Amino acid sequence: MRVREFRALWIAELFSVVGDQLARVALSLLVYTRTSSAALTALTYALTFVPSVLGGALLSGLADRYPRRAVLVVTDVARAVLAGLMALPWLPLPALWVCVALLSVGAGPFKAAQLAILPQILEGEAYSAGLALRQFTSQTAQLVGFAGGGLLLAAVEPHIALAANAATFVASALLVLGGVQSRPAPANAAATGTGAAERPRPGGFDGRLAALYVVVSLTGLYVVPEGIAAPYAHDIGAAAVGLGLLMAADPLGSALGAWLTTRVAMPATLTTIATLAAVAGLPLAACVFRPGLVVSMVLWAGSGLLGTAYLIKAQTMVVEVVPDHRRGRVMGRMTTCLYASQGLAILGGGVVTQLADPFRTVAGAGVIATLLAVPTGVAGWRATRARHRDEPTAQPGSPVLSTQD
Repeated sequence: MRVREFRALWIAELFSVVGDQLARVALSLLVYTRTSSAALTALTYALTFVPSVLGGALLSGLADRYPRRAVLVVTDVARAVLAGLMALPWLPLPALWVCVALLSVGAGPFKAAQLAILPQILEGEAYSAGLALRQFTSQTAQLVGFAGGGLLLAAVEPHIALAANAATFVASALLVLGGVQSRPAPANAAATGTGAAERPRPGGFDGRLAALYVVVSLTGLYVVPEGIAAPYAHDIGAAAVGLGLLMAADPLGSALGAWLTTRVAMPATLTTIATLAAVAGLPLAACVFRPGLVVSMVLWAGSGLLGTAYLIKAQTMVVEVVPDHRRGRVMGRMTTCLYASQGLAILGGGVVTQLADPFRTVAGAGVIATLLAVPTGVAGWRATRARHRDEPTAQPGSPVLSTQD
């Protein structure tokens, strides 16, 4: 928090997260009021998420091709314009859906640039602590955005809430422009050969990076309980309040996991990451015994805690494995894998619950996550050993490569 550039990025992200949640509530209310259609309301809500996968897959490279601060500012300005158009009361629904989809696409390059520039601002333990703080506060901001959105929309029109969302993008752009240092595009720096950390790694394919992609994608299995929380709560005899408590358990555990990573020293290695990922599935596997509300909350929170801890360590390891001029593309695509895996796993969990019951569905997700994490960790460990064995040993008088080269 003593780093000025990090403070600017952190506050800008809080504005964006709160604004996004506020807009989702406002859009759901607006579309349902106009159409009385649950399907169209769900479509609108899905458009706030799904196109970001496309943006992350296709546009993450912009964070490596252009200066990252410029990508952040331009993306925020574009999203502010789109959000402003969405606030127009006379905008037809098809045009509204186009604006929502384009705004969601813009989240891909923005997130890639944001994640790639953070290691340039924070180094070492400060970087890991920064990731943990972002995770903790973003979870809190989501809760505030949803709850505050409901209260605000009880007093004002949805269009005013959408205009407020546009204002958050403007505030974010101004904070980044005024608080973050301008740096050259990393791809240009790599092309000119400046900086040892920009040189490409020898050996081509890196098994460690492949293992990181897999463990990040496993996150989808850990959020299956949230997707089927309603039938789960029904089967344990919990009322609407119990459903809310169940859905809050994982975010609460995630917040605690983010906080604990700043208090407990753990190396950012594939062994640590895979171990945490494997253990994170065990609390969910215990749901096969049909626990009650309180025990289920504890189990879901425990899984969320361990899952967040390993994700933070995985992001820290990406900085060590990936050179700076490729970091935006890799981090953007890794975020895309994260979002896509969550959507697919929740969809699959819903289908399985129709055939079985929510307890076995949650337990099955935990078991599968654990079974996949173990061999992934072993494969990553072997790739790490092979990489170290193949790297050339520095000769006397030759420059020594850092672990980030």
